[in-house]
Amino acid sequence: MSTWRMPPETHPQERVWMAFPRPNAALGDTPAEREAAYAAWTSVAHAVAEFEPVTMVVDPVEVARARRMLSSAIDIVERPLDDSWMRDIGPSFVLDESGALGAVDWVFNGWGGQSDWAVWENDQHIARAVAGEAGASVVASSLVNEGGAIHVDGEGTVLVTQTVQLDPGRNPGLDRAAVEAELARTIGATTVIWLPRGLTRDYEPFGTRGHVDMIATIPSPGTLLVHQQNDPAHPDHAVMRELRSFLAGQTDAAGRTFSIVDIPAPDTLRDGEGFVDWNYVNHLVVNDGVIACGYGPGEERADARAREILAEVYPGRRVVTVDAREILARGGGIHCITQQQPVSGVALPEAAALPEVIADGEAA
Repeated sequence: MSTWRMPPETHPQERVWMAFPRPNAALGDTPAEREAAYAAWTSVAHAVAEFEPVTMVVDPVEVARARRMLSSAIDIVERPLDDSWMRDIGPSFVLDESGALGAVDWVFNGWGGQSDWAVWENDQHIARAVAGEAGASVVASSLVNEGGAIHVDGEGTVLVTQTVQLDPGRNPGLDRAAVEAELARTIGATTVIWLPRGLTRDYEPFGTRGHVDMIATIPSPGTLLVHQQNDPAHPDHAVMRELRSFLAGQTDAAGRTFSIVDIPAPDTLRDGEGFVDWNYVNHLVVNDGVIACGYGPGEERADARAREILAEVYPGRRVVTVDAREILARGGGIHCITQQQPVSGVALPEAAALPEVIADGEAA
């Protein structure tokens, strides 16, 4: 049997996968709202295509629109869809010890069976479809999980959230040990760091109940990039102080205490629905670049500050900002609508194999 490991997002990439929006509960109620969503996804695809190939999965009902809006540089694959969050409905790509490409097919059930708005009759099959198109071996998993719910360093460390993988709507009856065993088998995780929760808005309608890719990421082994909300009027000010303190007490698969880099939130606190979850942690790393969320007029200074920080933690990569407000309004960011496929044929370096770190910081 192959030993699979999920590479870091900085690993050279073959292409990026996306899913084109189609009518559903999150798309919008008016023609203007729907057009804004189509335009936002299209802008991200075109930004990524400046760095590497992009394949867009498109529902048959939207093929004409997609061909009209997307440049000829974007490859189109037709498949029935329910929604457009490729990070969550697509596979998590992995490599084996020889560099062969695998694709983990997590169980997808609409972010814990949020049946008041989520549907997943088609989306639950997208991971296998993408794996087939990519020529990857399918790594089947019985774990209900989404790509936005994990961040790895490529050396055996994975960040997860208690309210996601241990969500009764996702994995009833599973405990940490069972989840950790499956993460070890599928993505090669030897150290699982359990964050206690996610951002405030993520527990409201169209939320995921705690995806880690809105909180923190690992730009390089031993370093964490962490969302910072500096305004005490925002509930995430207290949330992120708690999470940062927790992360400061953790160690990775190599036994290192993390060096933490804060990336401040934009100044906007609220939109028409309540407190926003606007952040810059939810970005996409591409070959020689980073595609970052931007937040429009009035946030130019915050966007520029974020570009500077991202350029520092990803040296040698050009940081490009794309207006992501319409994406965030529907429940996610640029990382959430994309999924990178790593270049295969290159073996990963040997992973650290130390005792795992659990939520209280003690070795298991």
